[in-house]
Amino acid sequence: MAEYKNIFNQVQVQGPIEWGVDNDANISSERTERARFNTWLGWIGNAQLGPIYLGTWGTVSLATGFIWFVMVGCWMLASVDYNIAVFVRDLFYLSLDPPGPEYGLSMAPLNEGGTWIIASFFLLVSVMTWWIRTYRRATDLGMGKHIAWAFLAAIWLFLVLGLIRPLLMGSWSEAVPYGIFPHLDWTNTFSLTYGNLFYNPFHALSIVFLYGSALLFAMHGATILAVSRFGGDREIEQIVDRGTASERAALFWRWTMGFNATMEGIHRWAWWFAVLCPLTGGIGILLTGTVVDDWYAWAQVHGYAPLN
Repeated sequence: MAEYKNIFNQVQVQGPIEWGVDNDANISSERTERARFNTWLGWIGNAQLGPIYLGTWGTVSLATGFIWFVMVGCWMLASVDYNIAVFVRDLFYLSLDPPGPEYGLSMAPLNEGGTWIIASFFLLVSVMTWWIRTYRRATDLGMGKHIAWAFLAAIWLFLVLGLIRPLLMGSWSEAVPYGIFPHLDWTNTFSLTYGNLFYNPFHALSIVFLYGSALLFAMHGATILAVSRFGGDREIEQIVDRGTASERAALFWRWTMGFNATMEGIHRWAWWFAVLCPLTGGIGILLTGTVVDDWYAWAQVHGYAPLN
């Protein structure tokens, strides 16, 4: 049982560094040459740290993401006259805002939203090149593209909020500011401006898939932990050759609710629920202001809200 380990068993087996596969793409030449073990990581997952592959796309992504981070951080620091104590105290309230509506889609002065436009460009490049990196890593390893497509669903919502909808509305002022509480304030104002976002059916669907994802993740995680003593954590083996772990898990759910997913099927359920959450949310945001100006009035017309 020396190889058996989960979050309740702190045995950490360490052997030679696992460098991973290589193929005709010669991916090993672009990976870091060092790897080590970390006990803290071993408590929550694999104790090995590295090797890390960045490549061209990963390097571009980190560089542009760092530029965005520095631009936003410097703007916030300048807004408090470079007072570190005030910066730390008010960090959650500071923001870098998009240009005002008077500028439309044109380039605004740097101190009136132009900095937001430039920073957003670097963030866009960072996110998209990181997606390209995930796609290419999956291709070189001979994997399916499920991770890349799931990531793209989240990017869809990001693009709707910061690029697509502002373009359709004809103003960068419709975009989200960079900041923690200012972001939340924008969300609240957005909902109030367009007649309560809770009456947006796509928003409702997004919440269904959000809670559904949490439920499926909790059910699946709990099930695997419950049968890990029978080897249930080695899911690929259980998918290919059902063992007592799979049989016990399936029996539990059949006894509990009359139906059970398969060891492979539950991952498809979870993947689709997670992907559909930002997809439907993005559709709901995109329709707001461009097609529907008042979701409460729309809901009344369609029998979705009371007429009083």
